Amino acid sequence: MKQENKNYMENNISYDLNEHSLISPLDSESPLLEPKIRLGVLASGNGSNFEYIIKSIQNNQLNAKISILIVNNPDCLAIKKAIKYKIPYVIINHRDCKSRLEHDMLVLKKLEALSVELVVMAGWMRIVGEEIINRFKNRLINIHPSLLPSFKGIDAIQQAIDKRVTITGCTVHYVQKEVDSGSIIIQAAVPIKEKDSKETLKKRIQHMEHIILPLAISKVAKKIRTSFKDKK
Repeated sequence: MKQENKNYMENNISYDLNEHSLISPLDSESPLLEPKIRLGVLASGNGSNFEYIIKSIQNNQLNAKISILIVNNPDCLAIKKAIKYKIPYVIINHRDCKSRLEHDMLVLKKLEALSVELVVMAGWMRIVGEEIINRFKNRLINIHPSLLPSFKGIDAIQQAIDKRVTITGCTVHYVQKEVDSGSIIIQAAVPIKEKDSKETLKKRIQHMEHIILPLAISKVAKKIRTSFKDKK
């Protein structure tokens, strides 16, 4: 029997039969938060995930407000996207700081000044210290281009290719002291094709990153607000 719908859900898992990709777990609804959850986004590179967060907000798929974009690289292309979409941003160049701690404290001070509730590391190419991790415990998330716990650290896509695995993907996880080791929030699996180069595989992984990151933000935002209500 021919499958007409090439995208379907089963047991809280989303399948894409065109690319044989898989997302798990997948909530069917995005919570309506009032007021909207206040996000701080940290980025170092092209800002593609940052842009998809913005688009998800614009399309009413994500009930959030980006309070600030923080970049550590003055040449970061995410800045252009912030300007395009009129998102407040600040450059905190780590090269201008005497230590990692000094840089972390400047970032932390900015996040706290804007009452940021959830911090999203979207291509942030720096290890954050315990000060930020402790202050935003269970409110600091990162996206990584592998199916953690496999291929932690830098160049995860090339690591997967070198190991000749047939499936890789991307993971959104909570940030803790040990790199890429926090609890997993959501993952998407991506097949490695026989003729894949690093760039073709990277493109397909990024496509899935753009899907799962807003979903992860929604899931964590709901937990943050639920936890806040419980403490009242």
